Amino acid sequence: MQNKKSRSGVQPLRIIKKYPNRRLYDTDTSTYITLTEVKQLVMASEAFVVRDAKTGDDLTRSILLQIILEEEAGGAPMFTEAVLGNIIRFYGHAMQGFMGAYLENNVQAFMDLQAKMAEQSKGLTPEMWAQFSNAKSPTMQGMMGNYMEQSKTLFVQMQEQMQKQTEQMLGALGLKR
Repeated sequence: MQNKKSRSGVQPLRIIKKYPNRRLYDTDTSTYITLTEVKQLVMASEAFVVRDAKTGDDLTRSILLQIILEEEAGGAPMFTEAVLGNIIRFYGHAMQGFMGAYLENNVQAFMDLQAKMAEQSKGLTPEMWAQFSNAKSPTMQGMMGNYMEQSKTLFVQMQEQMQKQTEQMLGALGLKR
């Protein structure tokens, strides 16, 4: 699959249509595709949207969740029952909006850390990689320290937002601290 670019140099959003028979149609390649192929688009960081063929509704999140469900059922799950239970408990909770942003930012920070590690480990022999990945190595400690600092900063920002929201709510009710 080739990435097409418009005249402006920006890759256009790939549109996948979902039909009532549950089939997915890639308008870019004019072919039906499977969830596995949609997963490949995700892995290749291709921009796409899944639309209901009849209504035009955006079904992208539902398709991505379906891919996660299949991955979770396929052998080595990423999420424990405890983690899934905790995520479910945040739905409808006052913290729901904060939790989504917190998780998104932490996952992005972790992806950035992973990319940095991959870049720094290019050309390493197995022995050098073992030394590099040793938790006590200065490089590893520095990267993990940066990740932990980013995570801490995100958590503090979330706490500050909660505090502001609580103060606004109490103020609206005529209650001040």
